[in-house]
Amino acid sequence: METSIDDSRNDSRNIHAHPGVGRVREALLRYGIKNNIIVTPTATHTAQAAADALGCSIGEIAKSIIFRAGERAVLVITSGKNRVDDKKVAALIALTVSKADADFVRAQTGFVIGGVAPLAHTVAPIVLMDQDLFAFEHVWPAAGHPNTMFQISPVQLAEITQARIADIALMK
Repeated sequence: METSIDDSRNDSRNIHAHPGVGRVREALLRYGIKNNIIVTPTATHTAQAAADALGCSIGEIAKSIIFRAGERAVLVITSGKNRVDDKKVAALIALTVSKADADFVRAQTGFVIGGVAPLAHTVAPIVLMDQDLFAFEHVWPAAGHPNTMFQISPVQLAEITQARIADIALMK
């Protein structure tokens, strides 16, 4: 079972050895993507915290949001500047969706909320990706732990996750 690391003890060495981070690193290498996992000094549980830690715009953060469609996980990779419209998600996959609780997220992905990577899930999800991420040369998804991120092009991210590209943002 994967354990969470207390933020007060976070150091790069411990975090790089974390099982979730290892799964992401191995998956990236299988796709020929060099290991570029960044460890932040504090957990980045929000897109704004991640953007601040990385010195990028909030839009460049690729959030992994998990919805529940019955017993199936639906991964929505969205720009940090956007909120996901669950009605759009449901229409795109032709299933009723609801918010996933922490236990469901961990069981389906193998990651804790705040560190859910867009790949290396324990159970393959349905994957949608926010079209707004393609406005950026590179985006930053989580890498298996709340203190980790990796840089990737939106095109590569869509390819390795086999994501369906869509308009999933909640209109303001």
